[in-house]
Amino acid sequence: MKITQNSVVSLKYTLANNQTDEKIEETNESNPLVFLYGVGSLIPEFEQNLDGLMANDTFDFAIKAENAYGMPSDANFAIIPLSVFFDEKGEFVAEMFPVGAMIPMSNNDGNHLHGKVLKVDEENITMDFNPPLAGVDLHFTGTVLEVREATTEEIEHGHVHGPHGHQH
Repeated sequence: MKITQNSVVSLKYTLANNQTDEKIEETNESNPLVFLYGVGSLIPEFEQNLDGLMANDTFDFAIKAENAYGMPSDANFAIIPLSVFFDEKGEFVAEMFPVGAMIPMSNNDGNHLHGKVLKVDEENITMDFNPPLAGVDLHFTGTVLEVREATTEEIEHGHVHGPHGHQH
């Protein structure tokens, strides 16, 4: 079966920085990426490069940063008062916020995001909320492990159920 709209796709891949060849992420047969193709949950160009492939087909493609996680933006930097991070005693525990740490946060709309600590001073923390791979050209290589038709329930829910997928 070929990868088409509403296929459940299982694949293993290696993701590297296309400029430096530094490995960023890797999956394998025992921990594959399993997703519902065509529902917009992945980088669009990633899915486009898989269109029509079948089990055991290999792939090797690059995606420019602009078409992946975008370019870093100064608009994604924030200066946040230390009081936002006070513990239950009303104190700021500096050891919990070292420069370079990724801190889970949520915005005013309740969306979850991660901020990288850039600077801590007496009153504020400066954080970078750009995606970690913003500005990075990506290079994917891998193999399609399995392609199957999605169930009606998977299509209705917009994600894969069962092994390596979402469990209800």
